[in-house]
Amino acid sequence: MTMLRYLCFISICLFSFISHASISAEQESRWSEALSSIQAQPKELSELSSSDSVVELFSIHGSNTVGESLAPNLVMDYLKAKGIKNLRVQSTGRANEKVVKGDLVNEGKTVQVSIAAHGSSTGFKRLMNGDAQIWASSRPAKAKEISAAAAFTNLQSPDSEHVLGIDGLAIVVNPKNGIDRLSKEQLGLIYSGQVNNWSQVGGTDLPISLYARDENSGTWDSFKNMVLGKRFSLSESAQRFESSEDLVNHVLNSQGGIGFIGMAFVGKSKLLAISDGPTQAFKPTQLTVATEDYALSRRLFFYTQSQSSNPYVKEFVEFAQGIKGQSIVRQQGFISQNVESMNMGLSDDLPEDYLNMVKGAKRLSVNFRFQEGSAKLDNKALKDIQRLAYFIRQQGGSGDVLLIGFGDKRKNEHRSKLLSKLRAMAVRRELARLGIYPQETTGYGDFNPVASFEGASRVKNRRVEVWLR
Repeated sequence: MTMLRYLCFISICLFSFISHASISAEQESRWSEALSSIQAQPKELSELSSSDSVVELFSIHGSNTVGESLAPNLVMDYLKAKGIKNLRVQSTGRANEKVVKGDLVNEGKTVQVSIAAHGSSTGFKRLMNGDAQIWASSRPAKAKEISAAAAFTNLQSPDSEHVLGIDGLAIVVNPKNGIDRLSKEQLGLIYSGQVNNWSQVGGTDLPISLYARDENSGTWDSFKNMVLGKRFSLSESAQRFESSEDLVNHVLNSQGGIGFIGMAFVGKSKLLAISDGPTQAFKPTQLTVATEDYALSRRLFFYTQSQSSNPYVKEFVEFAQGIKGQSIVRQQGFISQNVESMNMGLSDDLPEDYLNMVKGAKRLSVNFRFQEGSAKLDNKALKDIQRLAYFIRQQGGSGDVLLIGFGDKRKNEHRSKLLSKLRAMAVRRELARLGIYPQETTGYGDFNPVASFEGASRVKNRRVEVWLR
C-alpha cells in the first residue's frame, strides 16, 4: 500500500470513528476530569507538617520575563486561594530575586515561595541540582538539556513541560523612528551589524544602536533561534542587559535604538510589525500571538520533575494553566491561553470556498500545532483541547465548529491538502472524546502560510485553525 493510499485509508477510518453520536458516560467522565483540571481550584491549606516557623512551599528559578512580575502575581493568587493571609512580596537584597510570603494564621506560621529570575538557562541548572522545583523558561528546553535531564525526568513529556502562556517577542524602537515594519531578514542584517544605519532599511540617515538581552536570557535564546539562526552572529557593538526594563529605557533614550523584549515590557517604546518570508507583516496582538501566527511569537514554560514529590508544585502549575491562572497571565501583559472568539477581517483574494465556509463565523484564539515530525498534538494542544471544549460548552453547546488544517509545501499539492486535513481530523478526534463534534473538518495544504517555507520556522505552517459560527 502506498503512503498516499494509507493516509486515505486512515482518513476514512477517522471519519467513521468520530461520526456524530450522543454523549456517552465515558465522554462525560473524561469531560468531568478535564473540567476539574482547567478550573484548578487549590485546596485550602489548614496545617503544615513542618515545625519550622517559616516554611518554603517551593522555589521558582529561571526566566526574567516570567520571574519579573508574572510568577510573583501567580504565586500571590495561588496562596490567596489556599487561604493564606497577609500576602506580601519582599526583596532578598539580590538583583532579580524576591520572596512571596504569607501567614497561615491558625498555626502562627509563615509560608513562602522564592523566585530567582536570572535567565532561562540558570533555571535548568537549579532544577537539576534540586535548588528549584520549578524551572521558568521563555524558550523550550534545548536538545542538550533534554539529554542531560533524561535520567531525572523527560522534559518533553506533558507531565514535565507545561506551557504557561504565549508571548510575542516585541521588536521596539524609539517613538521618533519613522520605520513601522521590518522582515526577519532585515532584523538579522541589523543585529549582525551588516546594516548599521536606518537609511539602509527605508528610514532616516541615523546610526543604529543595538540593545540585546544577556546570554542567560530565554528572550535572547528565542531571538537567536528565530532571527539570527546559523546565518547571523550578534554584532559586538550590541549592549547586553539582564533586565528588559533597563533595555527599554535605553531605547527610549536613543533615537536610533532598537531592542527585543517580551510584550509585557514594551511601555512607551514603538512596536514594529514583523514578517517572515513571503507572509504579511504583523504586529504582536491578542489574536496573532495567541494563535502563534505572529512571526516572533514564543511560548513561556514551567518545567518540573514529571513525578514531583512536592504536592504544591503540581497544584500550582495546574492553577497557573487553569482559567484563573490564565486570566492573571493576561493581566500581566502576556497572552492568555483561555479561548476567545474574535472578529477577523479577511482579504477578498482568498479562495471563494474558504470565504463561504467562514462567512458569519468568528475566529477563535487558538491554533492547534503538533509534535515535530508527527501528526500527534503537542503538549500545549493537549491542554487546548480541554480549553476549547470548555469554551464551546460555555456557549451552550457544540455550535458550528469549523476545523481548517494547513501545512507546508509538499512535492504533490494533493498530498499537502490531505496531510493538512488529517491534522484537522486529529483535533476532531480529541474533541469527540469530550463530546464535542465539529460541523466541518477540512484541509487547505500550503495555502495562506504564516511563516517561511524554508528553515525551522516552517513548522508553524502546520496548524489547525478553529472557527465558530
